Amino acid sequence: MLVYTDLLTGDELLSDSFPYKEIENGILWEVEGKWTTKGCVEVNIGANPSAEEGGEDEGVDDSVEKVVDIVDTFRLQEQPTYDKKGFIAYIKKYIKLLTPKLTPEQQEEFKKGIEGATKFLLPKLKDFQFFVGEGMHDDSTIVFAYYKEGATNPTFLYFAHGLKEVKC
Repeated sequence: MLVYTDLLTGDELLSDSFPYKEIENGILWEVEGKWTTKGCVEVNIGANPSAEEGGEDEGVDDSVEKVVDIVDTFRLQEQPTYDKKGFIAYIKKYIKLLTPKLTPEQQEEFKKGIEGATKFLLPKLKDFQFFVGEGMHDDSTIVFAYYKEGATNPTFLYFAHGLKEVKC
């Protein structure tokens, strides 16, 4: 199994269990999330509760929670939204932090593609939810989530160069 960690913080952000599609010249990865239920599962074991002293399941939490699989699996933490000015400031800071951690070849790819990726992301800012890894570091790679037109499940966007592949 492959896990993709945040190159800047080491937080787990994705795994190969979630297939991705490269977009924007490979700068961004697009991953489809799914809503799932987490919590109580009713199982009929054939027992007769009235014959077993008490018909109530006392002390059992029957709560069911709907979660997005990627957010739940990697314990992603939602962040406040960005306006255009704040997002541009984040991108500039991100480029400065990430570039030294890349190989010269990766640096060239990243520098060539980040402007186009930023132009792709900017018009969608109002539609995004922003997430970072579990550690909630200030210098984290942001994961973007949004709903494509007519979709019931969210789509996640990752900066490909901000991920480090780790074999488990």
